[in-house]
Amino acid sequence: MELNLQVVLFWVLMLHCGSAEGGILYRVQEEQPPNTLIGSLAADQGLPDSGHLYKLEVGAPYLRVDGKTGDIFTTEIPIDRETLRDCRSLTKGKPCYLEFEVSVTDLIQNQSPQLIEGRIEVQDINDNTPQFPSSVLTISVPENTIMGALFSIPLATDRDSDRNGVAGYALTAGPDAATLFGLQVADDRGGKLPQLIVLGNLDRELKDSYDLTIKAVDGGNPQRYSSALLRVVVTDANDNSPKFEKSMYEAEVLENSPVGHSVLQVKANDSDMGPNGEIEYTFHQAVDPVPKLLRIDRSTGVIYVKGPLDREELSILSFYVVARDKGPQPKSSKTFVNIEVTDQNDNAPAVEIRGIGLVTHSEGVANISEDMPIGTAVALVQVSDKDEGENAVVTCVVAGDVPFQLRPASDSSSDNKRKYFLQTTTPLDYERIRDYRVEIVAVDSGNPALSSTNSLKVQVTDVNDNSPVFSPALFEVDFAEENQPGEKVLDVRALDADSGTNAELLYNIVADSSIKGLFEIDPNTGEVRARSPLDREHKEQYEFRVTAADKGSPVHKGTATVVIKVLDRNDNDPKFMLSSYSFSVLENMPPLSPVGMVTVLDVDKGENAHVRLSVEPDGGKFVVQNGTGTILSSISFDREKESSYTFRLKAVDGGEPPRSSYVGVTINVLDENDNDPVVTKPANSSFRRLSPLASPDSHVELVEAEDLDSGSNAELVFSIAGGNPYQLFRISPSSGEITLAKEMTRKHSGLHRLVVRVSDRGKPARHATALVHVYVNETISNVSLVEALVGHSLYTPLDRDIAGDPDNGFAAQRSNILFGSLAGVAGVVMLILVVVFIRHRIQRETKSGYQAGKKETKDLYAPKQTPKNAKGKRGRKGKPQKSPKPLGEEEEVSLQKGLKFNLDGVNDSPRIHLPLTYSPGSPDIGRHYRSNSPLPSIQLQAQSPSASQKHQVVQDLPAANTFVGTGGDDNSTGSDQYSDYSYKTSQPKYNNKQVTCCYLPAPYALISSYLYSIWQGSTHHGNRNINRLRWDYEQKKKL
Repeated sequence: MELNLQVVLFWVLMLHCGSAEGGILYRVQEEQPPNTLIGSLAADQGLPDSGHLYKLEVGAPYLRVDGKTGDIFTTEIPIDRETLRDCRSLTKGKPCYLEFEVSVTDLIQNQSPQLIEGRIEVQDINDNTPQFPSSVLTISVPENTIMGALFSIPLATDRDSDRNGVAGYALTAGPDAATLFGLQVADDRGGKLPQLIVLGNLDRELKDSYDLTIKAVDGGNPQRYSSALLRVVVTDANDNSPKFEKSMYEAEVLENSPVGHSVLQVKANDSDMGPNGEIEYTFHQAVDPVPKLLRIDRSTGVIYVKGPLDREELSILSFYVVARDKGPQPKSSKTFVNIEVTDQNDNAPAVEIRGIGLVTHSEGVANISEDMPIGTAVALVQVSDKDEGENAVVTCVVAGDVPFQLRPASDSSSDNKRKYFLQTTTPLDYERIRDYRVEIVAVDSGNPALSSTNSLKVQVTDVNDNSPVFSPALFEVDFAEENQPGEKVLDVRALDADSGTNAELLYNIVADSSIKGLFEIDPNTGEVRARSPLDREHKEQYEFRVTAADKGSPVHKGTATVVIKVLDRNDNDPKFMLSSYSFSVLENMPPLSPVGMVTVLDVDKGENAHVRLSVEPDGGKFVVQNGTGTILSSISFDREKESSYTFRLKAVDGGEPPRSSYVGVTINVLDENDNDPVVTKPANSSFRRLSPLASPDSHVELVEAEDLDSGSNAELVFSIAGGNPYQLFRISPSSGEITLAKEMTRKHSGLHRLVVRVSDRGKPARHATALVHVYVNETISNVSLVEALVGHSLYTPLDRDIAGDPDNGFAAQRSNILFGSLAGVAGVVMLILVVVFIRHRIQRETKSGYQAGKKETKDLYAPKQTPKNAKGKRGRKGKPQKSPKPLGEEEEVSLQKGLKFNLDGVNDSPRIHLPLTYSPGSPDIGRHYRSNSPLPSIQLQAQSPSASQKHQVVQDLPAANTFVGTGGDDNSTGSDQYSDYSYKTSQPKYNNKQVTCCYLPAPYALISSYLYSIWQGSTHHGNRNINRLRWDYEQKKKL
């Protein structure tokens, strides 16, 4: 830097913690050219020249600061000491200062800025020329003025200061005045006071005026000067000049004193008489603003307030007052007046808010980033008061509930000028509060106190510190299937609490393989569209994520879940799981029993999938349950009547319009073991003669049977259950063929009764019992005798074997004849009594009535009609009328309870229950007895149904020649009691067909058999039969 700049760095105090404890003083001459270096803060303060930001806060427009180094330079606007506001009213000799403030921000640690305060002493240069108040100066000098008298010359002023100010005066006079006048310059209060000195005698009559030249020269280098015409006017003589009582007057006046307020009075005395002693007061060489603020009474010398006094503008008024008499040649004198304007609390504190550091202000608005730390300075607040003393002591606060506070920025501040940092107290959040109105109130200590307010709008600027947020985070939408490609599904929206580009969002779908290509999203609007038709039946719900990314840096993203529920359209027919259904059910199931279940599905949903089923054609035989698809029968099946049923099921959904489908259903009726085997051959009452000489394995008889059931229920097994004590016979289990097992002896001659049991393979098995009579003899000479033996066999208990001749000797035969004859004689007598008793009994029973079966009007001895379609072969069956399904337990009991004796009372004879149904060709023993018996026949008649309560049921009518195990009466006795081969079965199939048979007393039956044999003329056989009958009779009596 050149020496002529005279820049001197003066350290007062160093900075500490960002605030100036003292200050920095630089000196620079005024009017320096632009970019003149004044000082370097970085170098001067020992701060690094990098990583810090220097910013000029106060000092513009005269100064600028380099942001990196802190160097202070002058600008295009020169610093003119004479025009600086703070230097215009300076007291002579006081230096002129230009204040500056520079903030230093640490960019690395991002701390609050430090404030450096300093002053620049603006040194004066001689850039101003001294100036006289006027180009012509007039001085009146009386003609009788003595030599050496002094007269004041109006002063020249120079805006420069000190040595550059007015340094001297020079007087130039013409030849005629050079001997009369001279110049004397006196020092007066640091200034130069030019005075005109009279060197000779003046004579007004010779010359009344003289023109001189006065020159004012400053002390600058080079010097600057100016000149004025000094005209000296010679007046008449005046002996005495006015004299002031004081050489200097001082007074105080309160600022803002009213106009006309008297400040002080100057007084001068003149010892002359008359007009020469009258004095007039005027201001002498008073410069602005004295003439505007004060006036002087010309007669009394009282100085009054003329204009508003403002201590802050001008605190001291200094001027001269001249007292002049009114003589022809007036004389005058002057005195110095100094008036101090005292302070009144008439100024409210001034609150100045300006930017600091990186926080810029524009039109009263400060912008600060929301991520700034606590304690960040938002503004520099300067509070000042133009008053002085207590009136200038100011208290400053932040009003309202805002997150800001004031912190002193400098400890070097004076009472009337303080500086504060306006800094944050809590973290700022743009998303919560975006701007604040900060009001700063300053109150002085005057009485009354004055206050002022200034405000700053703090706008919090956004940083990208928020991620986009979807509201809600889960989007659920219903969307109908079969849509058009590109159809809008929904709009997703996300909000970003940031602003600007930080809040501008781009939407995207995070798609997986399951939805890839199905949906798309508008990146700017968030509108989700379906790219292709959806099928609810393929997939009912889609779920994927969408993201929203802002355009800030760094980028922030938000995520939401989208769930699209595909709504159903009725676009599918109900569908049965099978193309056709076939069910198998057991017969005899009760009505409304389930026979099968169908499954029908409709892949639609809701009412579109609500399927109703119906039977077509609706014959009333089947119904179907909606909801379960269960098919119920309205009838009870009888496989023997109808083995299968075929119909269609119709399924109709609840859509609009409805859709339907059909399926065929076949019901196959399975057989149930509900029919007993029926022996069709031979008849129970028939017999077969077998020669005693027959060889083993000879064919004896073929038992044929059939079962109306099917399958295993119709597979029959034949066995000999009784009547084969000698093991003479055997039967084929499958074919029913009876053959001779071994050779026969003499004792084997006679009637053999084989009890053949025919069982099916059902579970539980059902069976029938047949009697096969084999008469072993060479010939049959007396058929009636054999038939009588067969008839007697029918009433013999099955547990008693009838196997050949029981007497096996002629002696036994003669005993039988003797006893038979005696029995016959007794029987004739008893017969009459029995007949009378029976008739009487029959009449009584007729009166009481009897419950017969459905066939009560038919001939009880008439043979049973063969079923229409019955076949003669075993194992084949037709379609006879079936009885209801048998009920009850299925356990096997004795084989013989079909024929039995019943006792109505203690004295009643045993009643023989006869099977009255025979197959065609079977011998009708009843008819034989009725037509051929020598005893009176008994007419058997069916009884009235009303008599059922007084009669025992004989038996359910079995099939012809077949004894069906039905369970017996344990109290029954006599020849009708079956053996233990009987068994108990289910309820007889013919339980509704009950008939009443004749009741023949046993003695009568025995005698009848004997008489019948006599009638046939066979004495040998008759004797044998009589013995047999007698033995039977004796056994019955014992029982």
